Amino acid sequence: MKKGTLKQILLITDGCSNEGEDPVAMAALAREQGITVNVIGVLDQYDSEGGHGLQEVEGIAQSGGGISQIVQTRQLAQTVQMVTKQAMTQTIKGVINQQLQDILGDGETVEDLPPEKRGKVMEVVDEVGETADLNVCILVDTSASMKNKLPTVREALTDLSLSLSARMGENQFCLFLFPGKRKPVQKVIAWTPQLDSIERVFEKISSHGVTPTGPAIKEAIKSFASIAHKRAFYDGDDEAYDDGPR
Repeated sequence: MKKGTLKQILLITDGCSNEGEDPVAMAALAREQGITVNVIGVLDQYDSEGGHGLQEVEGIAQSGGGISQIVQTRQLAQTVQMVTKQAMTQTIKGVINQQLQDILGDGETVEDLPPEKRGKVMEVVDEVGETADLNVCILVDTSASMKNKLPTVREALTDLSLSLSARMGENQFCLFLFPGKRKPVQKVIAWTPQLDSIERVFEKISSHGVTPTGPAIKEAIKSFASIAHKRAFYDGDDEAYDDGPR
């Protein structure tokens, strides 16, 4: 397998979008373009038991080919890291499964292989997970209901940047807040290898009432197009892993 680039949107929200495009449709569009959409739902207990926020979180992740995880605020830091790494593994396994189908025929997956061969495949998955380049566009819901959760979000994203710094592959992050101060979605950190400026960004956040989740995903898709264009200019090519439709 070639090293390639893993492309992820990491959406942190308490659900209940109420402005702009349908976030589930935007997640499907991202997936079509090889971008996995993972969602961490920071939900209150009453909404984590079948409420609209839970349904939206799960719907966005399913449509975007990613992982969803419901979490209480105190568990957020470890959950952000877990979801990011699980999504990397899932995407790589999807590529390998597609290659197996090309070789062995439809219906064959990693799980169908004999234990010894399956173990070797998982070694490849682990190796690619360490060496592939990783682009993560982070979308943080700053609506009024998220106000008290934002300090923990900041800590969790700082921890994510630090935890991934030991990888051999190149990490690139960017950060959007929604809603922004003057428009529905605001880019506050351009593509960068480290989120070391995140503390200064979060000190200036003011929460608002609306939740334009769909427009935020749409802006993230555009951002990936910009970094791909930039990489193609410098490197001459840009390959991305995509787990394809399921």
